[in-house]
Amino acid sequence: MSKVAIVTDSTANIPPELLSQYNITTVPLFLIWGDKTYKEGIDIQASEFYDKLVQSDTLPTTSQATIASLEKVFKDLSEQGYDILTTVISSKLSGTLDSAIQAKKAFPNANIELVDSLSTSVPLAMLVLIAAKAAKSGASLAECKSLVEKAVKKMHVFFAVDTLEYLHKGGRIGGAARFLGTALGLKPILELSNGAIEARERVRTSKKAHARLLELIGEAIGDQKPLNSIGIIATNKPDVANFLLNECKTRFRPQEIMLGTLSPVIGTHTGPGTVGVAILAGLENDLIK
Repeated sequence: MSKVAIVTDSTANIPPELLSQYNITTVPLFLIWGDKTYKEGIDIQASEFYDKLVQSDTLPTTSQATIASLEKVFKDLSEQGYDILTTVISSKLSGTLDSAIQAKKAFPNANIELVDSLSTSVPLAMLVLIAAKAAKSGASLAECKSLVEKAVKKMHVFFAVDTLEYLHKGGRIGGAARFLGTALGLKPILELSNGAIEARERVRTSKKAHARLLELIGEAIGDQKPLNSIGIIATNKPDVANFLLNECKTRFRPQEIMLGTLSPVIGTHTGPGTVGVAILAGLENDLIK
């Protein structure tokens, strides 16, 4: 039976110890700030990024993972005898999946499968870890791919931003554009729907936005069982992230819960103060032993 290796990108922001434990390889996206280009997760980390973003008079831009970086990863893994499952940031938010499609063409004899996560950040990490745990348990490439494809359809992602300025300037505002020009001080709650950012609703304060996120979790779960996992997405608000984490543990008791920091590339578009939740429920999984 062939071994399966998992490939993703730096916006998943998976901790190094999990990358090593589950044989996950990441390729970096890029942050361009003035005359400097940073490889996300290598040249710049989230901890320094948000301090710099708040103090900067200019906004960085971002760029997808390169074809060359993916070709190198595919070459190294295939030469080691691995089948390869690649799931990266939503194709509606980045061209990284297109890079992977082009890179795959260079290895017609390798077993490489691609899945559009329709997500990013913590929910992407959740999907990647599902596949990686299944692979470690001996699941085949086809089984891992099928499992992730099912999980993508069962993922719900909601997030609150302090302002739409960053999404607007970064060109990722999507359906949230209808909230532009509304009353100042209202806090937008957005969702990832089929891989794109859509407007959900507006509330008057950040505190109410965070409370509403908890309500949305309950609505998304409904009567679905099992409640596989909940992910908490944070930027530079650890107090809010910990509040949501503790509330989710107490109220919903998921099988797993994850807390992750929004990566610099994604934070460029959402801005500081963003918090969010990802819910995966109703996924039957007997591939992890």
